[in-house]
Amino acid sequence: MSFFQNTLNLIEKASKIMKLDPSAKALLSNPNKIVEVSVPIKMDDGKLKIFRGFRVQHSNLAGPYKGGIRYHQSVDMEEVKALATLMSFKCAVVGIPLGGGKGGIIVDPRQLSKGELERLTRKYTERIASFIGPEADVPAPDLNTDPQIMAWIADEYSKLTGQNTLGVVTGKPMAVGGSLGRDKATAKGGVYVLQEFMNEKKLNPKKMTVVVQGFGNAGANAARFMDELGFKVIAVSDSKGGIYCKDGIHAVKAIECKEQTGSIENCIATGGKVNYHVLKGETAKTVTNEELLELECDILVLSAMENQVTDKNASKIKAKMILELANGPITPEADEILEKKGIVVIPDILANAGGVTVSYFELVQNQANFYWSSEEVQERLKAIMINSWQRISGIQKQYKVTLRMSAFIAALVRLEEMMRLRGLI
Repeated sequence: MSFFQNTLNLIEKASKIMKLDPSAKALLSNPNKIVEVSVPIKMDDGKLKIFRGFRVQHSNLAGPYKGGIRYHQSVDMEEVKALATLMSFKCAVVGIPLGGGKGGIIVDPRQLSKGELERLTRKYTERIASFIGPEADVPAPDLNTDPQIMAWIADEYSKLTGQNTLGVVTGKPMAVGGSLGRDKATAKGGVYVLQEFMNEKKLNPKKMTVVVQGFGNAGANAARFMDELGFKVIAVSDSKGGIYCKDGIHAVKAIECKEQTGSIENCIATGGKVNYHVLKGETAKTVTNEELLELECDILVLSAMENQVTDKNASKIKAKMILELANGPITPEADEILEKKGIVVIPDILANAGGVTVSYFELVQNQANFYWSSEEVQERLKAIMINSWQRISGIQKQYKVTLRMSAFIAALVRLEEMMRLRGLI
C-alpha cells in the first residue's frame, strides 16, 4: 500500500469517528493541483541530463500552500501527494493560516557538484515559478535541501518576477530573510509537546532513556535538547548505522563527531580505538538501523524516513512511547500493533509541526520586513505547541482514541468549518 493510500486511510478512519461531511472528505482526499515538470540541466562534463520534478498543492483553505522540497533518488508522485496532504493537516492541527503543499526532484544530490546542484535548483524554480509565490505557494527545505538551496530559489524567483521576493520560500539563511530558530524548530516543537505529555503523566525526564533514529537536523537537535533536559540518550543512528551506549551519549559531541567524520558510526572508533569523548560510559557498540528500532528504551524518536515501523517489525518494538519527528514513519498496520501493545505514539502532524510553525513566523517577518529575536520566536512556538497539545489531549479524552486519531480529528474540525464558511460544502 502506498504512502498516499495510507494517508487517505487515516482520513477515512478519523472521518468516521467524528462524522465528517462526505463532501468535505472527498475534497480533502484529492489534491487541488498536481504539477510534474522536466528539469533539464547541463552537467559539468557538458552533457545534458533531464531530471523529473514534482509540486503538489493539496489544499489552500487556510492560506497559501506550504511545504518542503525534497531531493532524493526514490521520491515519487505518490510520496509527494501524501506529504502535501499531511501538510494541510499539520497546519490545521497547530492553527496557522497555511495550506498543504510539497515538492521533489528525483535525484541523488550526493552525485552532483555544487554547480550542478545550483543549476538544477534554478531550473526547477523556473519550471514551477508560475505556481508558487508568497500568496500562492511557499516552499521550504526538506530531505537533502537546505538554506542555501532556498536562497537560490528566492534569487531565481526574484529574477523571474523582477521583484525582490524573499518570501517565496522559508528556511532561508539569516542574511537573506531567514528567521532565528528555524533550523531547530522541528526538534524544539517536538520536545515541547513531549514535555507537556510527560507533565500530564507526571513522568521524570531523568528516569527516561531515549533512542533516536535519524541524526539529521531534527534528530540531532532533538537528541541535544533532550540530553540538556536530563533524558539519557542511549542510542542514535543516521542512514549508515548507529551507536549504542547503555550509560548514555553526549549529544553535542556526537553532533560534532558526525560533522567531522561523516557518519555517527565513526564516533566510537577512530583508528581502532574507542572514542570516549562521545560516550558517558566505557562500553559501546555499533548497531544497524533495524537493531536500533528494537532496542529497549522509554522513548523512541523517529526522525528519518517514512515507513520505518511496519507490520514486520512493530511487534519487536520495546519502547514505551514514540515521538514522530519524521513524516509517516509508522504504517497504519504497525500503528494497530503498537496500540495493542500499549505503546503511545505522539503523531507526526503534531510532533513535527514546529518546523512549519516557524516557517510561518518567517513568512510573517518577511511580509512585515521586521524580524524577531530568538526569544520571541521560541516563546511564540512554545505557546502554539502547548495549546495544540492541550486541544488534542482533550479530543483524545472525549473520543477515547489514539493521539494520532485525535490530531486528525482536530484538523478535520477546523478544515470542515473553513469549507462550510466558504460555501464549499
